Amino acid sequence: MSGRSALDPRLSALDIFFPLSLCVFALKVGAFVFLNGQFVPEAQAVVPVNDRGFMYGDGLFETMRVCNGRPFRMAQHLERMMLGADFLKIKCPFPPEELQDFAGQLIGKNQMPEAVLRVTLTRGPGERGYTPQTDSRPTVVMTVHSAPPMDVGNPVQWRLITSSYRIPAGDPLSSFKTMSKLVHVMARMEAVEKGADEALLVNTSGEVAETASGNLFWVYQDNICTMPTGRGVLPGITRSVVLEICRTLGLPTNKRVIKPEALRKSEGIFITQSTLGIVPVMTPDGEPVVPSLLLDPVLRAYHEMLAKP
Repeated sequence: MSGRSALDPRLSALDIFFPLSLCVFALKVGAFVFLNGQFVPEAQAVVPVNDRGFMYGDGLFETMRVCNGRPFRMAQHLERMMLGADFLKIKCPFPPEELQDFAGQLIGKNQMPEAVLRVTLTRGPGERGYTPQTDSRPTVVMTVHSAPPMDVGNPVQWRLITSSYRIPAGDPLSSFKTMSKLVHVMARMEAVEKGADEALLVNTSGEVAETASGNLFWVYQDNICTMPTGRGVLPGITRSVVLEICRTLGLPTNKRVIKPEALRKSEGIFITQSTLGIVPVMTPDGEPVVPSLLLDPVLRAYHEMLAKP
């Protein structure tokens, strides 16, 4: 398919996530935000300038698709967030069940049954300096955003380039969605500047790790493959859903290490992420990829799961 994506030949990853023509910085009139236990108009939702999430990226976040008013796999997203909070020694003031209830109310108040939900947890306000205060009060924010369209019959396809930025192969923080995402931001900027839609991130051992916004899959000898976690790879929720679908469909999977040069010779490369689900790759580093028919049943099954009430 020609153009920047199969959805619209003029539509790129940058357009999907950052539609500047719609003025991304404008506040949504009448929109509500969840802030520390209360629902407030977005224009009135503020956090202190000394919040450690703002000052140091000291926090976590989760992003999930909302379909039919239901955040998809929210329990799994919150489980990962709570594991990260334990690791960072941030005590979330709300249990996961209560956050799920608040999310449902927020979606209803905004009348957005089809949306993207973001949950943010920071260590809260504190003094300047890296050492956290023991009596800090964490900040919890939830927001809903317009969701990019998804079409199982005509999915968005991305052009992928290998980024010059590297991620640590053995960093334990890679298991969580921390707010410190500068490497991913710079990698995505680099990709867009080179006319691509997404960036492939390689770890410091020279192995494929993930992309700027998701996990990577490819087909090798009729196996649907992905990188094992623990090598700079985030254990993505959509990644786990795809592995679950493969088990249900009886499709063989393999968690294996691969180098960028070998990836370019693979079949059926695709990215998994919560906002767009499954995104086929058209060209890794400018080379057309051989499509795989194994992706079609996985795509259909994923969209069927999203549509369930």
